[in-house]
Amino acid sequence: MTNKTIPSEKSTLLSKIRGVITFVGNAIKALPPIDHFIRAADRFNDRLGSQFGAAITYFSFLSLIPILMVLFAAAGFILASNQVLLTNIIDKIVAGVTDPNLANTLKQMVQTAISQRTTVGLSGLAIALYSGISWMGNLREAVRAQTRDVWERKPEDKEHILLQYCKDLIGLTGLVAALIFTVVLTSVAGSAQAMIVDALGLGGITWLRPVLTTIALTISILANYLMFLWIFWMLPRRRFNRKTLMQGTLLAAIGFEAIKFAMTFLLPKLASSPSGAAFGSIIGLMAFFYFFARLTLFCAAWIATAKENRPDYDVVVDGAIEEE
Repeated sequence: MTNKTIPSEKSTLLSKIRGVITFVGNAIKALPPIDHFIRAADRFNDRLGSQFGAAITYFSFLSLIPILMVLFAAAGFILASNQVLLTNIIDKIVAGVTDPNLANTLKQMVQTAISQRTTVGLSGLAIALYSGISWMGNLREAVRAQTRDVWERKPEDKEHILLQYCKDLIGLTGLVAALIFTVVLTSVAGSAQAMIVDALGLGGITWLRPVLTTIALTISILANYLMFLWIFWMLPRRRFNRKTLMQGTLLAAIGFEAIKFAMTFLLPKLASSPSGAAFGSIIGLMAFFYFFARLTLFCAAWIATAKENRPDYDVVVDGAIEEE
């Protein structure tokens, strides 16, 4: 009798423990921030957020090739007018290669790139413009997939191809301008901060360092905020509640700053190994693009799944007021 009672008491105890865990879990899920996060994660997964992120990463990396062509062309114009600098660069390239045939090949490639700098630059600029507009179109469709009320695209959502290209060009121009502004704002703010501290002779004050770090971090997050605000305001077809739009943009800005902070630790570790020295920068760049894409799409889903942005939100609120 005693042996049968002990397993029964254990099963009862386990059932009570499971019941308590279930109750606590449901109570945590019922919290508004957690419930909102779960809704956003469900939409992100249901609407292929990871797959869209991988596609954006691919097109982002592919768009770098014409940009590099433009940079090489710009370097060609600079080197063509500075023969001493060109000679020094060629000598360093040749000195770093042990194979004479390969060294001559690299030397000829540099000279050919400089002689054809105009063609390379114009071709790269045209391809960069086309690939940039296409990249913007892919980002637009991915964001709209997360922010539409339904997964399927409605017939009225289709636009004329020329109108789409014009909108994507405007969106790309605004995003590039916002990105340049964020970089300039962060750089100028950091330099000005260091100059002011040195001019006032406050560099030796230890407690001032956390304050300066906080100020620099705040400026960087503000710059990120402006960039993501352009994305979430320009790309979706619908308009969102202003409060949730600002909150989702702030979430994206903070997340993007965390990604940049993590990459500063990841890239040196990748470059420390022999294989990382060869492919570390490429892997790090692809990881950066991928995390940026996932963060953007998740925050778009977070904004769209806010209760204030539900299609029936006004009806629910009016009904609650009438019941009162």
